[in-house]
This record gives sequence, structure tokens and C-alpha cells, in this order.
Amino acid sequence: MQAANRLQKALRTGSGLTFGAWQMLPGSNHSRTIARCGFDWICVDTEHGNIDDAAMHEAVAAIAGCGVSPIVRIPANEGWMVKRALDSGAHGIIVPLIYTANDTIKLLKSAKFPPQGQRGFGSPFPMDKFGIETTTEYLHQANDALLTIVQIETKEALQNIDAIAQTAVDCLFIGPFDLGNNIGHPIIDGKMDDELHEAIATIQRSAKEHNKSTGIYCTSGDQARHYADQGFHMVSVAADMIALPTYLTSALTTAKGSYVHSALNIAKGAAAKMTGPYGR
Repeated sequence: MQAANRLQKALRTGSGLTFGAWQMLPGSNHSRTIARCGFDWICVDTEHGNIDDAAMHEAVAAIAGCGVSPIVRIPANEGWMVKRALDSGAHGIIVPLIYTANDTIKLLKSAKFPPQGQRGFGSPFPMDKFGIETTTEYLHQANDALLTIVQIETKEALQNIDAIAQTAVDCLFIGPFDLGNNIGHPIIDGKMDDELHEAIATIQRSAKEHNKSTGIYCTSGDQARHYADQGFHMVSVAADMIALPTYLTSALTTAKGSYVHSALNIAKGAAAKMTGPYGR
């Protein structure tokens, strides 16, 4: 199982650098199209995306079938949500709105089979996403082969970062938009205040001290390269709900060939910097 988990294997070898994409729209063909672009992992976003339980199962299977790690972001730190995501065959989970080390301990109990945790056993679906055949193999290997990733995006998590980093989670993944909002320094028109930069650096320092991988949500290739050069390991490059409207708007503007039309689109924000994680 560990050999099939592309993200886990990459995080544990060499520089540990990986690049991923964000899927918010449903559809297995959509999943395969993104997966075939060369990413190491794809986040299937069931928190803010238009992806229900059935669509999550289809996306996970399609992504894994392309040799890419499907990572599911669940809506909240709830045991049944952890179980549904992992039972689909996800190679790991991203869990939002963590506040304290106790939250991560609760999460780990939900994500691990006994004796390390209390996850229920019985799903017939995950084995083929790892190239194994039996549920027994999955039961014996899952605790070591699946990734538990916590999203650091609250003021409380920032204050408790050392305690959170000391737990057995695999990666601290920064959500800069919510983190900025929660510490009183929101990202406006793509501008990040010094206080937000320092908060991100604080999280990274704590992760290094406690031998944890770090990840961060980015909205462009340039931004992703910047954080990769800063030593982050799990770096998102693009989201479908950014890429599609950006490309389509640009192509239409070029096709119409009108300076006035181009200027109007810019004024409307089509080419402006991000204020929110998926647009303005």
C-alpha cells in the first residue's frame, strides 16, 4: 500500500516536494483529465466543492487509476466523514478548522484502525486504489499507509501549533485565506500582510522542529514555485474553479479582439488578483 501512495512516498524521499491540484467539480472524466496533467496528488474537495459522497467515490477511483494520489478534504473533523473518505480508497485526508492538539488526537482515533484508533472495518472499496486484493491486507497496512493532514487556518491552531505538531499527524497544511481572516489580516487583491507571512513562517518553523511535512494552498504556478523554494512539501498549483474561468475568459477576450472588451473584463476582475481562494 505504501508503494502505491504516491504522495506519501514522495514526502518521505528526497526533498519531499510534491505538487497537486484542487478538484471542486464532480465527474470521473474531469478527475482523470486533471490527473493526467502530471500532478502527484489531487485534493477532492468535499468541504467547499460541488462533490457529494457518490462523486467522491468516483473521483477517488479515477485519480488512483491514473497513478496519482487522491486526497479527500472532508467538511469537518467528524468521525463519520473520516470513515467515508478513507473507505472510498483515499490515500489520505485533509481536515479543516483544527484548533487544538486534542482536535488532532480525536482525528487520529477516527483515521486509524485499532489498537491505534477506533476506525470501523468493512469497506469493500479501497483495495484496488492501492493495488492490493484483500480486505485483510488493507486492514494490516492502512494505519501506516494513509496520510492524515491537518489544515492550519485558525488563530487558535496558530497559537497551539507546537502542541499540534507534536501529535502523530503527517502534514501541517496551511490555508492562507482563512488563516489571514482569522488573525485579522485577510488577503485583499492578492496582497498578504507581513503578519500573515510571519504566521506562515511560524507554522513552518514548528513543523521543521517536530519533523513534520508542510503544505500550503496556492492559486498560481508562480506562487507555488515561491513556496516550494521556501521548503514546503505539499504545494497546490491550481484549482479547477480558477483554471476554467481564467482560461475561458482569456480565450474569449482574445477572440473578440477588442481593447475596450479587454479593459472591461479587467475592470470586472477577470484578470485581477485573488481576494478569495477560488476567485474574487
